[in-house]
Amino acid sequence: MIVTVTLNPAVDKVYWVESLKVCQITQEEFLTRATRSSTSAGGKGVNISRFLSAFGMDNVAMGLVGGHTGHVVVRYLRHKGVTTNFVWIQNETRINVTILEEGRSHSPNLINEHGPEVTPAEIERFMRRYRRMVKQAKWVVLAGSLPPGVDTGIYAELSKIARESGAKVVVSAGGEALEKSLDGCPSIVKPDTREHMVFEGEVLSSVDSIIKAGKQVVACGVEMVIVSHSVTGDIAITDDAVWEIKTGVPTSLFKNLVGADDAFLAGILYKLAQDAPIEESLRFGLAAGLASAESDKKICEDRSLVEAQMEQVTVEKI
Repeated sequence: MIVTVTLNPAVDKVYWVESLKVCQITQEEFLTRATRSSTSAGGKGVNISRFLSAFGMDNVAMGLVGGHTGHVVVRYLRHKGVTTNFVWIQNETRINVTILEEGRSHSPNLINEHGPEVTPAEIERFMRRYRRMVKQAKWVVLAGSLPPGVDTGIYAELSKIARESGAKVVVSAGGEALEKSLDGCPSIVKPDTREHMVFEGEVLSSVDSIIKAGKQVVACGVEMVIVSHSVTGDIAITDDAVWEIKTGVPTSLFKNLVGADDAFLAGILYKLAQDAPIEESLRFGLAAGLASAESDKKICEDRSLVEAQMEQVTVEKI
């Protein structure tokens, strides 16, 4: 079984517009109408659970939820066949907004809330439940940002607890939460570079800088580091190899990049959990990300579409 942890889940609102206008004059006011919209449960771990359930893999989504939007998250996941085990908190789960302009879907405009304030008592309730759940897990995914009130070292602590129970750990996060998570020696690390293209003190501006930063982390005991360096390319670093995963699919075919990166990681995990070779896992992962990017839906749930995309993906040692 796989346990995903999303401490700062969200309700994701996506709006498609013909063009996004920006006010240029004081007190100017105008209306932009969405041509369509969608609402879904969001957050990195939530998205990964949704993919895994769609592909028939046993998993449990954990985290913190509160208020009306918290109920939306839980109901949505259960509707998608995901087993949930969230801890309820007093404050309201956040809402994230994405605006997609016609012809520019490959460059989404993201507005993410910080999330609800979480109390120490609420965290302690979560920790008690988490300790019970990870005893049944083969893999644990710690993903996404942390809400206010949660110590940035929590991923390291959760990683150590999972490893002591015999589970492998995946961390997909950014900033200080990611940096401190390395103290827990997770198996796989995927930096979230949407805000800051910096990892281990390296500005991730080239393949060489990505490899250098990745090797520094692998030297500390992490088995694999995966870094996205373009919309259609990723680098995976282990102690004995470096792989470039890429595709020639044009970005003009992309309809919705929200969640595609999470589908990419979920696809890799789906294969690794079945003891597939790394190359096959990486290829399937990018195929899952591409299939999601080419769909209006946030996460592609059609296995045939993912398998078709595998023909477009290459995995090469560099």
